[in-house]
Amino acid sequence: MIQAEQVLKTFGDQQVLKGIDFTFEAGKTNLIIGRSGAGKTVLLKILVGLQVPTSGQVMYDEVNFTNLDKAGMRAIRMKIGMLFQGSALFDSLSVEENIRFPLDMFTHKTYKEKLERVNYCLERVNLGGNNKKYPSELSGGMQKRVGIARAIVLQPQYLFCDEPNSGLDPKTSILIDELISSITHENDITTIINTHDMNSVMEIGENICFLHEGRLEWSGTKDEVLASDNENLQSFIFASPFLKRLRKAALK
Repeated sequence: MIQAEQVLKTFGDQQVLKGIDFTFEAGKTNLIIGRSGAGKTVLLKILVGLQVPTSGQVMYDEVNFTNLDKAGMRAIRMKIGMLFQGSALFDSLSVEENIRFPLDMFTHKTYKEKLERVNYCLERVNLGGNNKKYPSELSGGMQKRVGIARAIVLQPQYLFCDEPNSGLDPKTSILIDELISSITHENDITTIINTHDMNSVMEIGENICFLHEGRLEWSGTKDEVLASDNENLQSFIFASPFLKRLRKAALK
């Protein structure tokens, strides 16, 4: 579990986050949604310690992450997996080397132990046998799955995903959503997903945080989205005619 407690962030005279209070629950897919400029990326960076809040704090299972020294932050970060928007794979490294990279950096395992873990993670994302391929030989969806394999190779307690479906076709996006969701539930991970993808919201949004102009405007589940009377949320979620019709049908 991760808690944002009265998180406020300013850049000069601009207040980007305005006192965010929200609990990201373990074993669930926690989604941060909102329009561009709402503060989603800044909140995500604060949660992983890439930025420091102007005031407020972030708690990792009752540990005040915001006030930790470098050694304390490193210990928490060892428990974090990160899936970047563009996968962020190293082009010059093979699939196996990309996934093994965190193990090389942060563990003292033998090569055999590392290879066993890499192979397990590849099988888990349905890419077994692709060890020696390079990112340029993979489709966008396959690259994303390699990114997920790398993110879980250290068996994290916390998994952060920044726009995991960016640039993917709808069918592949659904597969990525299902993969992230199943990994979350299998391992009781606190998963936080920053997304614009409304399919993700409706399919795997177990705990949703909607930001509007730097404020926590609404929170709830995918089952509560359609019935929400929050005007800003409605405007964001039901921008497409199809979703407007879906909501009308749900409210009948």
